[in-house]
Amino acid sequence: MAKKKYYAVARGKVPGIYTSWPETQAQVSGFQGAIYKGFASREEAECFMENPVYAVTKKTVRKEAAEPSPLPEGCLGIFSDGGALGNPGVGAYGVVITGCAGRKEFKGGFARTTNNRMELMGALVGLKEAKKNLGNSTSVRVTTDSSYVVQGVEKGWARNWRRRGWLKADGNPALNRDLWEQLLDLLDGFSIPVRFQWVKGHAGHPENERCDALVNEVTRKGDPLPEDRGFPG
Repeated sequence: MAKKKYYAVARGKVPGIYTSWPETQAQVSGFQGAIYKGFASREEAECFMENPVYAVTKKTVRKEAAEPSPLPEGCLGIFSDGGALGNPGVGAYGVVITGCAGRKEFKGGFARTTNNRMELMGALVGLKEAKKNLGNSTSVRVTTDSSYVVQGVEKGWARNWRRRGWLKADGNPALNRDLWEQLLDLLDGFSIPVRFQWVKGHAGHPENERCDALVNEVTRKGDPLPEDRGFPG
């Protein structure tokens, strides 16, 4: 069975998100200056609708994913990952922190949650722990394979959702408000720069692979897990 695809039409006859190419083609065919793009998930399509840009080419993304830039001197590194079996289903996050306080690992999970919530939770846990032990760090970098998290912060979409009362550009409620609120409040409290970097998952990045292993340790162990009180949310 072919994977479902989402087409975001930012500029067209009727802008919106469509789930078939014929529907999408009807909106962009003959429309001068049409802006549209296909995505594997609705969340990515929604992010694109917030700010439809083509500044980064696929070639550039592949290069950055294969060769993520090293941490600058004085930068505290947070590597995080998250996932859910079934989405929604049993989910977990894994975090690795490297920096002045040495190397630390964290993991946790919930009985029923989603991939995106666990990706957000991983970044949250990492930032909370890092803030306790900044030491002489001059900056912080969060590396994750979640474009949802990276774009939500770096492109300013989450702050736009908050500014609009947690509504997206199309007027629908923004998902995972509880975690986004915590993340933005946490970022606002840092006294040093915090940046987010995307890395391709399952592509051999050592820390990303370790975070993924931590996620699997939780989701596949079968131990009782707490309720994710923010899901659905």
